[in-house]
Amino acid sequence: MDTQTKARVTKDVANKKITVVKDLDAGIKKVWTAYTDRTMLDQWWAPKPWRAETREMNFTEGGRWLYSMNGPDNERQWAKMEFQKIDAPNQFTAIDSFTNEKGTKDTNMPSQYWSNSFKKNGDGTRLTVEITFDKEEDMKKILDMGFENGFQMGLENLDELLAK
Repeated sequence: MDTQTKARVTKDVANKKITVVKDLDAGIKKVWTAYTDRTMLDQWWAPKPWRAETREMNFTEGGRWLYSMNGPDNERQWAKMEFQKIDAPNQFTAIDSFTNEKGTKDTNMPSQYWSNSFKKNGDGTRLTVEITFDKEEDMKKILDMGFENGFQMGLENLDELLAK
């Protein structure tokens, strides 16, 4: 499998949904751990030169991941992922929101509803991420902020981490 294959991104504006499909050159358990372990997430989640830093991680239904994305000029953007349903190691759903450092939602920014699935694909794993939004303008706002390129870069970091 070509570990440098870019993720396929589909934007369905009418249904307010972004779908990202990425084939990864690692087994499901390894990919699942990269997505659910705070130490591993901090190594790949942010697009370089940014880096992710976990403040809190409770990967359980009803738990949350509170983290910041830290830029090269000491910028810091906080976010939290609130875990809804978990079916290890096959799928989990979560609500992702921009926040302050305490995890209080930024009401000026839209929340995103994530469904992450992990399926065996030969010797590797097919990751499918479906992100839905309440309104078309919410989806557009996230895309205009550079989500597609930034997430693509994060997934390239994941490729590098899984190759180690």
